[in-house]
Amino acid sequence: MASAEKVPMLAEGHRHLTDELKRLRSEERPAIVEAIEEARAHGDLSENAEYHAAKERQGQIEASIADLEDRLARAMVIDPTTLSGDKVVFGATVTLLDEDEKKVKYQLVGQTEADARVGRISYNSPLGRALIGRQKGDNVEVSTPSGDRYYEIKKIEFI
Repeated sequence: MASAEKVPMLAEGHRHLTDELKRLRSEERPAIVEAIEEARAHGDLSENAEYHAAKERQGQIEASIADLEDRLARAMVIDPTTLSGDKVVFGATVTLLDEDEKKVKYQLVGQTEADARVGRISYNSPLGRALIGRQKGDNVEVSTPSGDRYYEIKKIEFI
């Protein structure tokens, strides 16, 4: 069941979801309808593997479309450049010093936008949750599968 809870995301993430929805509607959906019609033409549907595979794929596509429509309907697009303050919030870019004195920089983004390799972590991730509401100079402890990690917040930016 869909929840009425807002889904925070950056404009880029919203654009990506919108593009994916358009692609599913304009390319995938018509292609699968055509595949179902072609499989149906082969006769007996009870033993028609192509038909059953196409119907299953149609169900997956329709579920993806419904999920994207739901997320877009609940989207709360946030522009980090309009934010300010001294606390870590969604959209903030945070520079941290880890326990090895190594600087790491992350932007807190929505779940669908997260990619740690490019410095974007979900606000819902263990580190994201630990950072929300914290200030420059705060020490943060995060439990990860590889053990506890410790960070110091060095800088909070809204870029």
